[in-house]
Amino acid sequence: MKTPKRIQPLIDDGLVDEVLRPLMSGKEAAVYIVRCGDEIRCAKVYKEASQRSFKQAVHYQEGRKVRNSRQARAMEKGTRFGRDQQEAAWQNAEVDALYRLADAGVRVPKPYGCFDGVLLMELVTVEDGQVAPLLNDVALSSEEAMAQHAVLMNYVVRMLCVGLVHGDLSEFNVLVDEAGPVIIDLPQAVDASANNNAQWMLARDVDRITAYYALYAPALEGTQYAKEIWALYEDGALLPDVALTGLFVDNTPDADVDTVLRVIQAAQEEEDERRQRMQDA
Repeated sequence: MKTPKRIQPLIDDGLVDEVLRPLMSGKEAAVYIVRCGDEIRCAKVYKEASQRSFKQAVHYQEGRKVRNSRQARAMEKGTRFGRDQQEAAWQNAEVDALYRLADAGVRVPKPYGCFDGVLLMELVTVEDGQVAPLLNDVALSSEEAMAQHAVLMNYVVRMLCVGLVHGDLSEFNVLVDEAGPVIIDLPQAVDASANNNAQWMLARDVDRITAYYALYAPALEGTQYAKEIWALYEDGALLPDVALTGLFVDNTPDADVDTVLRVIQAAQEEEDERRQRMQDA
């Protein structure tokens, strides 16, 4: 096939020998199967920001650190240099996440490096050499669904233990081979301690995955894994091999509406008095 323009420099540099075929095209990248020497890998070509359909990227980038203050200022101002740095940060976030999660015991494709917006990484296959299917394309028994769900909940925990939330986890971002689930697509991974959106993103990740597996294992319906995981995280009790139950009891006392209204009214009266004193002065 014709070599995509973005991959040609990798061929020129000897990093890739041949582009075999397209694999898929998503909202933030196009993926190709490539040959690198004797190995078959995949090349993820990130789309330009103007071509990406990934929504609300700013929510994912909150709290991401940059190398120096000059880069930070440029990104804030939205200069051309700043936009270039923001793109680099978006792409490097996936590479960093892949290395961190592999070290944490989460199954992800092995990365081989990111070169000018092209991420080279392992091609996950099944025994016959075919590309591993997405979770969405796999039929499961109730027992298989329960077992895979437990594995993915453990991966979510392990991710959070190293400070990361996937941010877009679903049945379309998980591959399944003979050994079980493999998590993919991580450029939007967020810093759990620095991003104010981390809690609801984790809840969305967990609820999506649980709802999908509940189609095969109805026992998962009504479980509260997201709340259980986040509560353990906030309490400093989240460990990589913590035993989850899917149960959660909210011990937060109900709000005393009358008291809240009285506090608001008192504050308003104080503000009115302050303004009146300023007018009388």
